Amino acid sequence: MMRLLLALALPISLAAQGMTHAPGMSHEHGTPAKPGAAAAAPTAATQTGQATFAAIAEIVRILEADPKTDWSKVDIEALRQHLIDMDDLTMRASVKTQEVAGGAAFTVSGTGLVRDAIRRMAKEHGSMMRGGGLTWVTEEITEGVKVTVTSTTPSDAKSVARIRGLGFIGLMTVGEHHTMHHLGVARGTMKH
Repeated sequence: MMRLLLALALPISLAAQGMTHAPGMSHEHGTPAKPGAAAAAPTAATQTGQATFAAIAEIVRILEADPKTDWSKVDIEALRQHLIDMDDLTMRASVKTQEVAGGAAFTVSGTGLVRDAIRRMAKEHGSMMRGGGLTWVTEEITEGVKVTVTSTTPSDAKSVARIRGLGFIGLMTVGEHHTMHHLGVARGTMKH
């Protein structure tokens, strides 16, 4: 029944966006496939599964390739729990945005496991947001957190616009620490 509803909803959704899907249409970036042209067959599979599974598989490959891996400390379950938190924060949290001088304040809320994930993720990310021209202040509230992000140069309109344009979830992606954090959680050297 669910597949039928999805099959019926897809054309309506695409039409609402001014798009239609046609046989032979490519979803790849670059030059679109010509109607009637056969799509090139992949020569090897590259995806190990859905995103969480693929992220775990990537870390496992790194650990297995490193002869210095201390398997007595490896904790892939902690990494899985962290990725669940990332999913809850990204897909199930509610975010209300308010412009403040020099940036924005985000009230991020949820209930139960989602609220707990919000608190862990926002605090953890804030502690890793050193430098980069931003200040990140996290305040715990009943439903989750209030995060205020401001530019260290509030008179720079571009910097302030970047904060507001990225919004909470965009700001959560900022920084090159995510992959290293995942590896650290899996190695047992960083906290989930």
